[in-house]
Amino acid sequence: MEHYEFWASVPSRKRKSQEEDHDMVSICLDELNQDLLERVLSWLPTSTFFRLRSVCKRWKSVADSTSFKFACSEVPSRDPWFFMVDPNLNKWTVFDSAERSWKKLNHPAFLQHSSSNCDSMPVAASGGLVCFRKQSGALIVCNPVTGSCRGVPPAHLESGSQSLHAIAMTTYMKNQQSYKLVLVSGELPKLSCRMYNSSANCWDEEILLKRKVDESQEFDAADDNAVYFLSKAGNVVATDMQRSPSKQYSSVMTVKNGEETAYFLSSSGTIVACNLTGKCFFEYPRLLPVFYEYSIDIVECRGEMLVVLLSEFFGSASLRIWRFSEDIRSWQQIAAMPPAMSHEFYGKKVDINCVGAGDQIFICLNSAEFFSYIMCNLRNNDWVELPKCFMNGEAVEFMSAFSFEPRIEASV
Repeated sequence: MEHYEFWASVPSRKRKSQEEDHDMVSICLDELNQDLLERVLSWLPTSTFFRLRSVCKRWKSVADSTSFKFACSEVPSRDPWFFMVDPNLNKWTVFDSAERSWKKLNHPAFLQHSSSNCDSMPVAASGGLVCFRKQSGALIVCNPVTGSCRGVPPAHLESGSQSLHAIAMTTYMKNQQSYKLVLVSGELPKLSCRMYNSSANCWDEEILLKRKVDESQEFDAADDNAVYFLSKAGNVVATDMQRSPSKQYSSVMTVKNGEETAYFLSSSGTIVACNLTGKCFFEYPRLLPVFYEYSIDIVECRGEMLVVLLSEFFGSASLRIWRFSEDIRSWQQIAAMPPAMSHEFYGKKVDINCVGAGDQIFICLNSAEFFSYIMCNLRNNDWVELPKCFMNGEAVEFMSAFSFEPRIEASV
């Protein structure tokens, strides 16, 4: 059996002239009672959870106990993992931001199709859970760490078979046993939403959202009737702007002053905010004129919606992060990738798919020529290219990622 111990600093009882001296007391973890041992182990990185069972019989009993999961739920936050989506949707891989390493997860049979390829793709994530959508439209919530899954009752939209724009998810952080799913559907300017609460295991009544127009915001009437738009890869097209299928229903949720808001990108590239509490929606002004080539995505960081924008002008490419200032009703830049890094994207029709987690933004960059993964730390404006994930000696390309906290106690 392995021997683990930690060191505690105890003030010396020698004369005052030697008060700065300390005696180091060695305390073996085996000497701790069960409750204290579980509390100590609950603070270990989640990646060590799978190794607990192999340490000794006592630690195995800890890993399997209900009280240990409760102790884990008392840990306020964990370094995020990023659930990676490959083009074929058949590789369960995560990037551990704490250890800066890739990890392979087992694929639960509940999410597999009878064929060799997976029938489900991730569409939303929150807390320790990831929501998947099957080709039939059924939703499944899964804890990727434990592999536990649960099917969500079907949501029958009263407004008929209208276009589904967004699937958002939020978890009650003080209670990992409860979460909410939000569906936004309809055709602009007529939108509706429906919410599922896991604690009641049912969908609420469908809510019609009214359009809210800010008098200080100028709208171009031609935008609503445009027959063309720019794709995220910068091409003028008249089809779905999302390149990655998993980002088709991508959205983010924020809570401010008690109001829940879901954000998503419309087919024309505008950012739509649905105030679920106020039962209304509005569109943000464009960051760039429609004739600029750009790739755009939205993320949630530190409780607010941010926009990641890759654009080309003056013979170079620029990747910048923006936030909308409610005070001046305008976009403000808060971070920018160093020009030496972003210049290599120029002219390569790069598509970006992003996800936020705390102060970090994980960015997947894909084009016909290359793919790369960048981590941006907003606190110090630090941009780092992450190592590639290799399987069978070859680098695997991922199209997008979903951020979740690796929590063994998160229940579906």
